[in-house]
Amino acid sequence: MKINWWPWGVLTLVSLVLLSFFVLYPLAVLFGNSVVDDGGGYSLAAFAALAKDSQYLLAFKNTLVLGFSVTACTVLVGVPFAYMVARYEFPLKNLVAVLPIMTIVIPEIIVGQSWLLILGNNGLLTNFFADMGVELPSFYGWTGMVFSMTLVYYTYIYLGVLAALRGFDGALEEAGLSLGTSPFVTKMRVLVPVMLPAVLVNALVVFTLVVGNFALSMLLGSRVPLLSVMTYNTFVSEMGGSPALQSAMSVVSIAIVAIVLFFQKRVVERKMYTMTQGRAPAPVRVRSGAALLFTVTVGLVILASMLPLVIVFVGAFTETSGPVMRWGSWSLGSLQRALQGAPEPIINSIQFSSIATLAGVAFALLVSYLTIKKRNTFTQALDYIVVLPLTISGTVLGIALVQTFNTGWLILAGSSGIMVLAYTVRRLPFAVRNASSTLFNIPDSIEEASISLGVSPLMTFFKVILPAMKASLISAAILMWVTTISELSASVVVYTGGLETMPIAIFRQVDGGRLGLASAYGAALVSVILLPIVVAIKVFRINLFSSK
Repeated sequence: MKINWWPWGVLTLVSLVLLSFFVLYPLAVLFGNSVVDDGGGYSLAAFAALAKDSQYLLAFKNTLVLGFSVTACTVLVGVPFAYMVARYEFPLKNLVAVLPIMTIVIPEIIVGQSWLLILGNNGLLTNFFADMGVELPSFYGWTGMVFSMTLVYYTYIYLGVLAALRGFDGALEEAGLSLGTSPFVTKMRVLVPVMLPAVLVNALVVFTLVVGNFALSMLLGSRVPLLSVMTYNTFVSEMGGSPALQSAMSVVSIAIVAIVLFFQKRVVERKMYTMTQGRAPAPVRVRSGAALLFTVTVGLVILASMLPLVIVFVGAFTETSGPVMRWGSWSLGSLQRALQGAPEPIINSIQFSSIATLAGVAFALLVSYLTIKKRNTFTQALDYIVVLPLTISGTVLGIALVQTFNTGWLILAGSSGIMVLAYTVRRLPFAVRNASSTLFNIPDSIEEASISLGVSPLMTFFKVILPAMKASLISAAILMWVTTISELSASVVVYTGGLETMPIAIFRQVDGGRLGLASAYGAALVSVILLPIVVAIKVFRINLFSSK
């Protein structure tokens, strides 16, 4: 393929160099450290030590069990939910179709904290039932993790299956029924095979997120050993020492996702069906008892999903006495301590996320344009590297960045630079995918017409392409902002004193039993997350939560 070196070929190479240095190079350092002993020689001693460590093997097993359990639960919740929304009309359908998408903006640390406020040892419902003489089972451990992670991640299954159902040609079902096949058998033979790729693709996303989950695992895991928590604890205990063990643990975490990705890809390729876009079946209106059942069922799921948003604000205004929440007694004390006494986490979060969002969106704009509109020999590699962080947990990425940039000519460890770098690298794939959404619909002829009139390629990009991408760039910026400002797993690894952000502050306050102050930081975090979303909807008229 012929390369137009100026300016796009040069920009492609520059982008490749930057991504290689800040993504591939840290991963190479991580892999290298996993097979190097204290003397600098080649050794697999770290992996051998892990294979003999019963606690680590238990953590490995628990992580797989948790990953598959939560993934199965999200499928059980997300698939029927999507089917009801796609195929039936019932009261409040338009509302419940959109609300699951909004749960994506609720940080995981807020979810964990809120459920502890409700069902923790001193939780609202725990105390309520205790006063009635009923002792609820502990929310810590498997129950809390599977329950909360299912409510956090089922949206990924819901969105994928909903899209597949709306693109399904209803004539295929009608043909099956016309041949005398029962409705149930028709769905199993016609509808399920078409939906299966969407389920598997999004199930992999869920599995990856669960395996790398840090916030909920740390807050609710209690004494259940898990790889993400054990890797973090090993990193903290080995600070300044040999990085071999933490590196080996990180490599194993990456290998788990890589193996599951390989098998998922094989299954999806075998089950993939090509379908000409047809007419999706019209939703069937349900009445009386069925309508009530549908509304109550999806309503309970939505209520449980959105409850953390309400509880975190209630907790922020609740009077506290040390670790005790005095439910029903109101106070501004926690908010005053957070906003006036210790505002540094709020300031840091806004500063780091703002810089990461600007840098990430600018780079995402360039990468998406190069990979879609200016394809050449190198853009395929560029497209692959930019999405690589999606398969790596935040904890592993943070460890890789610290190991790479704590020595040499570029020392970022201990500075705000590594916080911004961790934010940008971790969330860049989301910005790239959003920025790319409009480019597919911009005809090449528009750009060619501008150049034929004497406008340079670069000026054409700024005067023609950029204005057409306005909506997708704003969406990319908001998604980048939302995901960076709520980032915990990578930032808790790379931060040092004075660089604490709101998610880290919430994590530390919850860990110390100070749920009131944690709620105050949580309310501040949710507020700064929702503000740009409201601006986008009201000012720029961008429907971020469209279910169409």
